[in-house]
Amino acid sequence: MRTAQVARLNFPKKPTLVFLLSICSMSGLLSFVQANVAVYKETRFFYILEALPISSLFPFLYFMIRDFHIAKREEDIGYYAGYVGSAFMFGRALTSVLWGMIADRYGRKPVIIFGTVSVVIFNTLFGLSTSFWMAISTRFLLGSLCGILGPMRAYASEVCRKEYQALGMSIISTSWGIGLVIGPALGGFLAQPAEKFPNIFSSDSLFGRFPYLLPCLLISIFSVGVLVVCCLLPETIHNHKGNDEECNDSDALGATTFESGSSQKSLLKNWPLISSIIAYCVFQLHDMAYAEIFSLWAVSPRKNGGLSFSTADVGEVLAFSGFGLLLFQLFIYPVAERNFGPVMVSRLGAVLTIPLLSSYPFIALLKGLTLMLLINCASILKNVLSVSITTGLFLLQNRSVAQQQRGAANGISMSAMSLFKAIGPAAGGSLFSWAQKRQSAFFLPGDQMVFFLLNMIEVIGLFLTFKPFLALPDDNIS
Repeated sequence: MRTAQVARLNFPKKPTLVFLLSICSMSGLLSFVQANVAVYKETRFFYILEALPISSLFPFLYFMIRDFHIAKREEDIGYYAGYVGSAFMFGRALTSVLWGMIADRYGRKPVIIFGTVSVVIFNTLFGLSTSFWMAISTRFLLGSLCGILGPMRAYASEVCRKEYQALGMSIISTSWGIGLVIGPALGGFLAQPAEKFPNIFSSDSLFGRFPYLLPCLLISIFSVGVLVVCCLLPETIHNHKGNDEECNDSDALGATTFESGSSQKSLLKNWPLISSIIAYCVFQLHDMAYAEIFSLWAVSPRKNGGLSFSTADVGEVLAFSGFGLLLFQLFIYPVAERNFGPVMVSRLGAVLTIPLLSSYPFIALLKGLTLMLLINCASILKNVLSVSITTGLFLLQNRSVAQQQRGAANGISMSAMSLFKAIGPAAGGSLFSWAQKRQSAFFLPGDQMVFFLLNMIEVIGLFLTFKPFLALPDDNIS
């Protein structure tokens, strides 16, 4: 008979291992940001996470599809770009539960290492794509085979004592948020290097022939370094053969034994888990739609209610946002979570987001230094509130299940989230285009309607954080 020994490792009181984890990143490992951030071009690079290969392609995706010559008209480019952009999330939605089950059965570490190798291979191949079908295939395979983020969330909750789980989850959320900030900047700055830096890269060089390889290659090179760090991570799931074997690991603390063939509580019947996942997905839909809309709104002309920003201006705002997010999540969020609890922090984040987004159309009326100051503050605050909400829901999800089910539970969460994230950008872009055509409307003209509808999604998410919908997990689950 095969029994599994599930052990909580006896780590130091301060979560030093979480900071080791935090440098393991882009492929879905946690990331630790060591940065002295000034402005966009002088950012001392963040060591980042799974979000980089997800978000780095969007600045150059339009031009990549154009170069494939698959679109018969220029207006059709966005149609094909949407397929490539959603391929990763679609692949991840199909396999996240499977990777979570594998992580519960064979351990977190094998899944983490395999996913990191997948990033190295398929992210590089995406940069080498010469056709639409090669691009969409490599993105789909990257999403399907890189099932890291769910197991890493479970891992972070296992290596920390309960009082430090908020810090562990905040590092995950911070890494994700910063990756979504830095990824587009990386792709936009390094794509087509032969055109931007002709003195360094000739048109006949490797990066001249494959103009979108450089940002992908740098992410893959970083993933190789991450792979080395992966090998240093201790395993939190230990499997042994035999009925009477004991866990001899000197680091094991409070190990519990369970029969692999015994009946476990169905995850789909675990309402504290499912309710927190549903609320989480609604907030993720809001965040992805906002991310799409913010970039479009910032670069759109002032006559349409935008800011008329250049790509450099947008990058500067996003860089400052990432730095502010880092400071908040590492130093303020854990304290707030200990004092108010994850549910209250999520509710406060949702409530404060509503008036903040309502102010965006009025911020667009400003100019000069005042505009830059307020939009930077608003962007930092919006990112801080968004990540605070998701961090609180991460904590609820992992506290709702026993350790031996956390990989599968996070896999379910990742699958559901990926579906909503695939919808968010397309819905956000369509909404923005529609709003641009109604500048003279009597009720909520132009971009006011955009931010109003975003707030409606946020209100729905807020309602889902209250009883009787949201059920709190049992404190006795470990």
